[in-house]
Amino acid sequence: MTGAALADTREDTPDTPMSPEPEAAGKPPGLGELLAPVRGRMTAAVLAQAAAAVCAMVPFIAVAELARALLASGGPNEGRAWAAAWTGVAALVARLVLYAAAGTLTHHADADLQLGLRRRLARHLGRLPLGWFTENSSGEVKKAAGDDISALHHLVAHTVLEVTAAVVAPLTALTYLFVVDWRLALVALLPLLLGAYFFKQAMSGADDVTARFFGSMGRVNSAVVEFVHGITVVKAYGRTARAHRAYEEAADDFAVFFRDWIMSTTRASTSAALALSGPAALLLATAAGTLFVVQGWADAVDIVPFVLLGPALTGSVMGLAQSGHAVQGGMQSARQIHALLATPTLPEAPAPASPGPDSTVELADVGFSYDGSTTVLTGIDLTLRPGTVTALVGASGSGKSTLARLVPRFWDASAGTVRVGGTDVRELAPAELYRRVSFVFQEPHLLRTTVRDNIRLGRPDADDAAVERAARAAHIHERVTRLPRGYDSVVGEDAVLSGGESQRLAVARALLADAPVLVLDEATSFADPESEAAVQQALSALVEGRTLLVIAHRLATVRDADHIVVLDGGRIAEQGTHNELLALGGLYARTWELQNPRNSKIPGSPQNPRKGDAR
Repeated sequence: MTGAALADTREDTPDTPMSPEPEAAGKPPGLGELLAPVRGRMTAAVLAQAAAAVCAMVPFIAVAELARALLASGGPNEGRAWAAAWTGVAALVARLVLYAAAGTLTHHADADLQLGLRRRLARHLGRLPLGWFTENSSGEVKKAAGDDISALHHLVAHTVLEVTAAVVAPLTALTYLFVVDWRLALVALLPLLLGAYFFKQAMSGADDVTARFFGSMGRVNSAVVEFVHGITVVKAYGRTARAHRAYEEAADDFAVFFRDWIMSTTRASTSAALALSGPAALLLATAAGTLFVVQGWADAVDIVPFVLLGPALTGSVMGLAQSGHAVQGGMQSARQIHALLATPTLPEAPAPASPGPDSTVELADVGFSYDGSTTVLTGIDLTLRPGTVTALVGASGSGKSTLARLVPRFWDASAGTVRVGGTDVRELAPAELYRRVSFVFQEPHLLRTTVRDNIRLGRPDADDAAVERAARAAHIHERVTRLPRGYDSVVGEDAVLSGGESQRLAVARALLADAPVLVLDEATSFADPESEAAVQQALSALVEGRTLLVIAHRLATVRDADHIVVLDGGRIAEQGTHNELLALGGLYARTWELQNPRNSKIPGSPQNPRKGDAR
């Protein structure tokens, strides 16, 4: 493959975290497994294409035989001539039918394969730990589940047929030419051998060069993203020239590398293209045939097959070589899909248990590590009782969010046990767990669907009256009624909501779901003061009878919590009420003093929406 061809694949084969290393054999891991559902149709298509490739050579052979029949030294052989003519016509018709059948089979197989893979990926994504989605960007998931599956089209619908034709057609032609004159057949092989030799030279060191290519492109992309994302700060501090220079340097480095690469492969790739070109094959067949006739080694009429079939030998091979970049893109896409499908799913109990009647949450000697080597949480013992508010506070990186997300089972604890209603969360069916535990996090995730469907995501069977009651309780109803189509407005289209409004919509969703356990992670982090007050009132409606676990950075918002847990380095450093922790004079007291609570306290705090504050 030439450098220019590889350049065309840069959008199809990025180096993402989900990508495994390519195997040395070149076959993507799991490609056979991916194609298993359509293997029967693919086999039938290959057989039809092989027959079509044979039939594609027959008209050339028929013309050659027609010429030999009409120009025979003993005079024209009319019967042989008509047989050759009708054979060519029949082969042409058969080739059209077989070619259409092969293409139809592979395209139907491709459509079914894409549909099956998308359904399979959707099921698989639904069974992955929720924490996996926080570690992998939506762009990566979208590429694997959308773009990569689409990229398989050429591999499945076209490449298999192209490879079959590129192998069978030359073999058919060579077989016939060896029957006519084995010496000239060997001469006809020379362009193929020369083309293979020069392509091997052009591809020398391709693995190293490919890695450098994508690395250089990555630096250009990073420079562009950095420049665009930081343009406000850059312009504010008058550093536009410096930031632009970083992009120019990355682009110049790539241009130098790419130019040197192209120059180093141009001679070999051009020589390969010339050796495999039709005119070169025709010239060689004509020159060799003339020499054989002049020397008396062959009859003039025997040169016709080589003149007709010589260019056909190289044409299909040249086309296959030029489609190499599409093949490489398809192979890489297959690796991406296989890597995603190989991601371990959240284990499910074979016989799910039923939780107890209350909503007590217990964490017993809980430890957690993301990668098995770096410990995030150690020895966490904590009990959250119904009708109480437990607040998690601590510096960034202390493990607050990780601890809170173990309750709705975003991840499984590496050590210890997390129980809801007296039952280990690992023993609960996922649907039952999410009926018991709901959550509102810093960044409210809204789907690109109607406001109504966003609110009733946790209760799809909820009627319109229940949706409106939840919206009123979350203080978002008035805003929704001002949208162009009210509750039927689509988020991201005719429903453009601020951070605080999105947060209130998420609270309405939690209210409607009516889960007895609720996890709140900085639920007012994106709200302006006015929206924050509305979110506070909305959260007040969630407290009654529920078990609340709250993450907070501003201590003033949780000073009236029933229980405050201070995390430091993944361990519980202190715990108690606000007054008890202040009396200790430890980490909480120092943080409280630094945050100047006299100015930061907000009455009716959202993370402690106690009954007495919901006024």
